[in-house]
Amino acid sequence: MAEERSLGSSLPKEEELTAWRLRIDRIDEQLVGLLNSRSACAVEIGRIKRSLGLPVYSPEREASVLERVMEQNPGPLDHGAVRRVFERIIDESRRLERIAQEAGSDSQEGE
Repeated sequence: MAEERSLGSSLPKEEELTAWRLRIDRIDEQLVGLLNSRSACAVEIGRIKRSLGLPVYSPEREASVLERVMEQNPGPLDHGAVRRVFERIIDESRRLERIAQEAGSDSQEGE
């Protein structure tokens, strides 16, 4: 945080803007990596759920995830924003789980 606050304090405004945008670019790269790591987990969870005969949709687990991330949120995003972002992430994870389950069903039918 100290780095963020001091990022542009001694730079001209144009350079300060560029510095902040470069920082966002680096954060975006990290976010994409983390989202893909999380998505790979969802694919594996879909395969495991398929083998256990469990449904993709788990409302209790999704509610637990949303509650946990909102509790961990220090801001400046408000809880509603964090909830909306994670609802979308969970939607995409569920989609990947369905794909993994369908792929497993297709390969089992061919055996």
